[in-house]
Amino acid sequence: MEKIKITTEFIKLDQLLKWANIVGSGSDAKHIIIEEMVKVNGEIETRRGKKIRVGDVVEFDGKEIEVIA
Repeated sequence: MEKIKITTEFIKLDQLLKWANIVGSGSDAKHIIIEEMVKVNGEIETRRGKKIRVGDVVEFDGKEIEVIA
């Protein structure tokens, strides 16, 4: 599981996907989120502006990313 460190209270889901190099652009992030290909804490997430906080786990294409402080 990859760990991504944030220094803010939260990061939006689409921003996290770009930060973690899962996607190359915001439009790519929007597409995979709308297509229900991303899970947050085991649940499918369709809101690209979903606030991801420390301790959350994001899954896409067999990869898991844990957000740490």
